Amino acid sequence: MLELCSIASGSSGNCICVGSGEHHVLIDAGISGKRIEAGLNSIDLKSGDMEGILITHEHIDHIAGLGVMARRYGLPLYATAGTIEAIRQNSSVGKIDESLFHVIRPEEPFSIGDLEFIPISISHDAADPVAYRFSCGSRSFAVVTDLGTYDEALVTKLQGLDALLLESNHDIHMLETGIYPYPLKQRILGDRGHLSNERSGQLLCELLHDGLGAVMLGHLSKENNYEELAYEAVRMEITMGDNPYRADDFPIYVAKRDVASTVIRALS
Repeated sequence: MLELCSIASGSSGNCICVGSGEHHVLIDAGISGKRIEAGLNSIDLKSGDMEGILITHEHIDHIAGLGVMARRYGLPLYATAGTIEAIRQNSSVGKIDESLFHVIRPEEPFSIGDLEFIPISISHDAADPVAYRFSCGSRSFAVVTDLGTYDEALVTKLQGLDALLLESNHDIHMLETGIYPYPLKQRILGDRGHLSNERSGQLLCELLHDGLGAVMLGHLSKENNYEELAYEAVRMEITMGDNPYRADDFPIYVAKRDVASTVIRALS
């Protein structure tokens, strides 16, 4: 079995629990330890059940609770060398025992229990950011957020998934007319920024197949998006896109900012 639950997702903090029936880990810890514990409790797990934290990159909305979780539970931390160095330079995380850091390399698989993970390089303004594809038995999921663009290489690495959590960060019009300063708008819209609703839908169109069981949209901007808009924009891209599918062919969920999501499961 493979499962995924978003504990929190959005520009203000991200934390995702993934696992099999026997082993569970967190992908990112960008909220407080107290909130992580409450979210895990809501799906009958606890922080002490986690066997590690996989870090996508060093931005604070992905590591705010990392130091607390590492110190309190002694959890191994998996990240690229560039991300680990950036975390070490961030005084807000606090002191972390060096023995907890495990260096991973893009495209090189590693295992935790019966879970196999493949870090995948992505385009974002961080030291060495990655998405994660992971599998147990014949089932495979992925968590893909914080990327400004994608290419055929990424599309190829994400084929054949049973479920996917995908960034749908902003509505372009809301961002362009909103209160953000111009340089920040340009950063978000750039190739090392974030995927818009439309681009998220377009990427999804390249990953659709008959066996895709569920899609969860995540990392929505609080200021430049809202759930219904992201949901409908992505659905429209699927239905209007150059593919044989319609949006109603797949369950599509939107991960909430501060409430644990539905647990997506795929039986082996």
